[in-house]
Formats: sequence, C-alpha cells, structure tokens
Amino acid sequence: MTKIKICGITNFKDALLACRYGADAVGFVFAKSPRRISVKKAAAICSKLPPSISKVGVFVNQNAGMINNAVKKCGLDYVQLHGDESPAFCGKIKAPVIKAFRVGDGFSLPGIKRYKVAAILLDSFSPVLRGGTGKVFDWKVAVRAKRTGLPLILSGGLNADNIAAAIKKVRPRMVDVSSGVESRPGRKSAAKMKKAIAIAKRGCII
Repeated sequence: MTKIKICGITNFKDALLACRYGADAVGFVFAKSPRRISVKKAAAICSKLPPSISKVGVFVNQNAGMINNAVKKCGLDYVQLHGDESPAFCGKIKAPVIKAFRVGDGFSLPGIKRYKVAAILLDSFSPVLRGGTGKVFDWKVAVRAKRTGLPLILSGGLNADNIAAAIKKVRPRMVDVSSGVESRPGRKSAAKMKKAIAIAKRGCII
C-alpha cells in the first residue's frame, strides 16, 4: 500500500487538514526555501498533531547538531536529507533517515546502494531548488531504483492529476507532494490537498 506525505507545511491549519484528509506524514522544511519554517514554530505544530501521523524534518547540508536538536525539540519521526550528505553523515543522525536524490546530471543508482537508510526519495533535479520544483522526472528511473531494495518515496511534480498514474507505474512505498497542493508557496489549498490524498488512497489499490 502506498502512503502519502504532504510536505512544506508552514502552519497548523494546513497540518491539521492534512491529518483529517488522511495523509500518513507531514513534512517541515528547515532549509532555505519558500516553505522554510523555524524549529520553534514546527515544534509548536508537532505538539498538537496526533501520534498516528509521521513528522518529517527536511534539511539540506546542515550540521548534525542542528538536525538532532530539531529532532528532539519537534519530536520528528524521520529526517529527510536533501543535500550532498554522505553515508557516514547519515549515521550521525538520531532518527531514521530518508536520503533524497535528485534525478539529473550526476545521478547514480550504484551511488544509492552505499546508503544504509530507512528509505530513499527521488525528486526532480533543478540547478536552483532542492525540492518543490513542480517538475516530473522519468519514472522509469524510479522503477530501476527500487532494485536497490530500499523503500522508495516518489516526489517531483506530483498532484491530483498524476498521482494515480505514478503509483500504478512505480509502486512506491510513499508519494511526497508539496507544490502540487499549494495555493501559493508555503500555503496549501484545502481542495487540492483533499483531492490528492483521496486519489493516492485509491491509487494504492490499482
């Protein structure tokens, strides 16, 4: 069964709606981004969420001390590393790690196999953004990446119009949606979020 994460949460209302609509996880971006949130604000939101929903912190090339501090203060269930973090660096994190890889120049399937992490996430490459690009990459790459044996999270330009097709083709462990359910960067559209989550839940049984 494919799960769904709503990423780029910046306020409690969006987080609560994601929970009510059936999301399995919510993501908080602590790196430079239009969706960036402070550890203090994220901790306040996380403290009000039900334990049934996973809380994921997204970081890009930040130091392990800062990341582990956010894990502790926010009660993060997972850490998503979206930068150039090494396998050794991942081992310093005091939470299960999701290692993100951008599919583009320099992407290497053999390189993924060096990581001993909870899951891998594939996203679209952009020379300026580390996520939230709104662009889809070739899902055939994701199908091949599943051969690593690591649980796969599929991201990159997903929305209500293509989630079902993505799940049918790739069969990922989870789909990760951010810009595809926004009214503007950092603010979710309730209608788009509800529709995407509902379709993802139906898509998991195609």
